[in-house]
Amino acid sequence: MTHQTVVAACLFAALNICTLSARAETDVSPHSYTYGTHLDVQKVLSMTQDNSVVCGIVDARMTYLDSAGETQVLDYRKFADGCNNEN
Repeated sequence: MTHQTVVAACLFAALNICTLSARAETDVSPHSYTYGTHLDVQKVLSMTQDNSVVCGIVDARMTYLDSAGETQVLDYRKFADGCNNEN
């Protein structure tokens, strides 16, 4: 085996390991928020909610990293953004 072949094989192996860890992070099962749930949020990665133009309660989801660097997903309910101008 030549030096280039060994380097290419090592690079290929490293990329496969990175790909496997990225796929593992996306398979996180969501947790539902209940009153009093302890949240360990180090960094928020994304926040989404059901599309609604009316004022009311909608389902929302927050994806975040905890203090251990693990990806977590939290489902919760909130007032829709359309409620911002309501009393």
